[in-house]
Amino acid sequence: MPKPSSLYRLIDRLKEKRTLTKDQWVQLISGRTPELAEYLFSLAREERHLHYGHDVYIRGLIEFTNYCKNDCLYCGIRKSNRHAARYRLSEDDILFCCRMGYELGFRTFVLQGGEDAYYTDDKMLHLIRSIKKLYPDCALTLSIGEKSYDSYKKYFEAGADRYLLRHETFDSLHYSRLHPPSLTAFARQECLWSLKEIGYQVGTGFMVGSPYQTAEHLAEDMLFIRKLNPQMVGIGPFIVHHDTPFANQTSGTLELTLFMLGLLRLMLPKVLLPATTALGTIDPNGRKLGILSGANVVMPNLSPAHVRKDYSLYDNKLCTGMEAAEARQSLERLMESIGYQIVTARGDSLNLPSGRPDDSKYRPC
Repeated sequence: MPKPSSLYRLIDRLKEKRTLTKDQWVQLISGRTPELAEYLFSLAREERHLHYGHDVYIRGLIEFTNYCKNDCLYCGIRKSNRHAARYRLSEDDILFCCRMGYELGFRTFVLQGGEDAYYTDDKMLHLIRSIKKLYPDCALTLSIGEKSYDSYKKYFEAGADRYLLRHETFDSLHYSRLHPPSLTAFARQECLWSLKEIGYQVGTGFMVGSPYQTAEHLAEDMLFIRKLNPQMVGIGPFIVHHDTPFANQTSGTLELTLFMLGLLRLMLPKVLLPATTALGTIDPNGRKLGILSGANVVMPNLSPAHVRKDYSLYDNKLCTGMEAAEARQSLERLMESIGYQIVTARGDSLNLPSGRPDDSKYRPC
């Protein structure tokens, strides 16, 4: 185990160089202590305040379908879960959510769903154009999984601004232990490079504490993210779902998730970093602690209240029955209690998009 002083020096090096070697990442993650975490969080907050002040951006999350063709072993809406109460929102339903969100000050909408073949390219293009026509001053984020390059390009040309696609884990063997054979780490990562090439503001991320995960896996995730240089990184703790093959696994921890958030802020100072719903699920103070660890985004749910519980990726998901206006007011009070403020803005990343790098280090292989 490295001496504590050497770990503090690694954090200082990360702040200065914005990267570490794989061995250094492993040392830092494996050797973390509560005292080291507090030092990290203090530096992460400095970086976050330098670039984004005390503003917290809000995204209006619309979970529009929980049908999915995939059978990921950790996910509660996996194809094989016959106990899932399936639903799809109509275009009118989605536009109503946008209208309600716009009136509350939301200027980014996030359309998230399973990989549902019902929503063909034609349906998605009509929906994207409708939203952008009604709300041209808003950013539109898609989070609908793996698509072809041509589909991504059509969505972008129709007006989609951002795309969220967690790589989940860089290591191909680890990826294969979490997903069915039809899904590969290579394909997932190639989608992310395609999205960057097209010009999206790209978001990726990983689960913290997923089954079989090691510090080496997390180190490779950090190296991959540094190479990808995304505009957004969404991480959250792995949380079990009782109707999946991982029902008896152990969930990830708040402590490690917060530590990884702090590391991400030092590595990519201008990145958009959400305090996720999963953080709020594993701890009542999770989202607040996420902000204090370097995050600067929260994503309240604009989905109709009666379907929120059915978008059940994991057990005990935080899905309050409050109306959207009440949820926003609650978040405002929470952020104000720790010295931050909710702002009504698109909240674009200061980390500008760029295409594929010329070199192949930490490209999929």
